[in-house]
Amino acid sequence: MNWLIEFFGSAEYWSGDDAIPIRLLQHLEYSFLAFAIAALIAIPLGLLIGHTGRGAVIVVVSANAARALPTLGLLVLVVLLIGVGTLWPVLIPLIALAIPPILVNTYEGIRGADPDLRDAAYGMGLRGSQVLFRALLPVALPLILLGLRLSAITVVATATVAAYVGLGGLGRYIIDGLATKNYAEVFGGAVLVVLLALAVQTGFTLLNRVIVSPGVRQVR
Repeated sequence: MNWLIEFFGSAEYWSGDDAIPIRLLQHLEYSFLAFAIAALIAIPLGLLIGHTGRGAVIVVVSANAARALPTLGLLVLVVLLIGVGTLWPVLIPLIALAIPPILVNTYEGIRGADPDLRDAAYGMGLRGSQVLFRALLPVALPLILLGLRLSAITVVATATVAAYVGLGGLGRYIIDGLATKNYAEVFGGAVLVVLLALAVQTGFTLLNRVIVSPGVRQVR
């Protein structure tokens, strides 16, 4: 509790280049860019593979990669290959980390839809993309949102690695605090990351209630 008071009660963390609002906005920038790019790649791919059944090996490889990917190691590798000075050394590892949960859950949501629903859609005269978007996607939406939520939380929690290559974000408090043995700063930075992750969790919970049909939520 003393560390929290020392960190959040200190004026130096509320003004200047190291202010909490600035670090928070930087952290959100890295996280949002990585999450948005990952979603733009993984959702269409997951829909396509789930609907056609072709390329399922990509989903398996992606799921396995999510368990084995060393984010910090990949960050160091990217820095060695392309250097620093841009956001890409941070975005590439975060994107690679964010894609698997979105891809796997989108695929499973479409592929796991009731076969009778698919047959009924074809029986009504729907074809191709119409079956996918008008019949299967609404049923798969809870799983897709789950994948997006897991991905977003993972990205927010991992975006602290930006500090390792000299960028900002909430990880700055953790890295700088450890370097100077300012443990109140380390603790405060960690608390901010946890609170941001909880905010993301809450946001997706509310989004699920707004856009998912009540009937689908009850079935799930």
